Amino acid sequence: MDETEFWEHIDSAREAAEGDPEEQADLLVERLTQLDPDAVTVFARHFESRYNRAYQWDLWAAAWVLLDGASDDAFDSFRCWLIGQGREVFEGAAHDADALAELLEDFDEELDGEADDLGFAADEAYEQLTGTELPDLGLPDPPGEPEGVPLDLENDRALAARLPRLWERFRG
Repeated sequence: MDETEFWEHIDSAREAAEGDPEEQADLLVERLTQLDPDAVTVFARHFESRYNRAYQWDLWAAAWVLLDGASDDAFDSFRCWLIGQGREVFEGAAHDADALAELLEDFDEELDGEADDLGFAADEAYEQLTGTELPDLGLPDPPGEPEGVPLDLENDRALAARLPRLWERFRG
């Protein structure tokens, strides 16, 4: 499975779920169980590498703005949700978190921004296919601290200065 196929699986599940993150995760598990275990492992590797790539201060700040606060666990879930939004949104945000102001059509704090289950879809599919746990993905250890310049997430002025477009659209 190449990167394009990975994103096709993410996109088709999101579209079929009409944006509902829980339904998207369920549909993704269904789709992944139609593949062989090696393909599921490759999918998991693609997902995990993007999950690690999204471990950035600016994306944590974006989650904080969008969710009106984001603990460590909430930020983990946000990163899964961000991947679930597809390649254009993910890549745009990974490059410039403030671009989420333009990349997101809308954002419902009650429904959006959290998608833990997406992060476990490959694990669940692999276990259904093989009866065993997903093997080690062979990826480098995730960074201990978020990438980028640290930020006091509880400082509204700092958040507004770091992500002015996002702040204006969703909190201004």
